[in-house]
Amino acid sequence: MKVIVTVVEKLTSEAHIDIPDGLSESEIRQHIVDLYKSGEMQLDMNIYQENFESISAKIIKDKP
Repeated sequence: MKVIVTVVEKLTSEAHIDIPDGLSESEIRQHIVDLYKSGEMQLDMNIYQENFESISAKIIKDKP
């Protein structure tokens, strides 16, 4: 018998980044989104918190 187990977790990551001075709030948001989408922020992300959301199992019966 085989069992497929699915675990869903919620990860909270934290990155410390430098933001150029003089940007408006919307420009800061766009700058952060651009860094994230370009992959530049990925290297700086550290897992800050991990929360267990759910776990499920599907049993697959072997055919005789």
